[in-house]
Amino acid sequence: MSSPAHSTSMEVQTSPLPAVSFDRPRLRRSNLLREIVETVLLIVIVYTLFNLASVRFFIEGPSMQPNFYEGQYLVVSRVNYLFGQPERGDVVVFDPPGDAGPEPLLIKRLIGLPGDTIELRSGVLFINGVSYEEPYIKEPCTARCDGAWTLGENEYFFMGDNRNNSRDSRVFGVVTRDRIIGEVVLRYFPLQDIRLIAAWTPVRVGS
Repeated sequence: MSSPAHSTSMEVQTSPLPAVSFDRPRLRRSNLLREIVETVLLIVIVYTLFNLASVRFFIEGPSMQPNFYEGQYLVVSRVNYLFGQPERGDVVVFDPPGDAGPEPLLIKRLIGLPGDTIELRSGVLFINGVSYEEPYIKEPCTARCDGAWTLGENEYFFMGDNRNNSRDSRVFGVVTRDRIIGEVVLRYFPLQDIRLIAAWTPVRVGS
């Protein structure tokens, strides 16, 4: 008689693998205080350079209407005339001649360059005997509309766009180069009036 079959089960025991450790890259902590100091210094340097290169100007009075109005704020670049010369049609801020004491700086349009002969004949502009139209002026001239000025070396002639309500070279004469502060490059306030300012030159119509 045969004995009953017995089944045998074998258990295989496995030992756990040893844990492998990896060195994590060490992140260098930023020095918050140092970053703040560097940022503040950068702001100060940029602000200082901007102030050295430009002037902020506030418009008072109607002499440059219809292109500039009282209460507007402008950026005036000193740099433009350090590396170049004033050009006809530029809008310029300058210190007017003949002031007995501290007087406000003026903003006007540059009309005459060194060596030019500027004439007004019944309000019409003539430069070196040639007539020009002025598309930037507010209205035809009705006050101080006649005269002639011959510019010497380093002399410039300025007039306001509001020709009938402007104290300019027709009153105080030519302006020397050393009195020019800089060129108006940006109107930044009020916000709705923000725009870059480009030269707007007289248009030659005569021969």
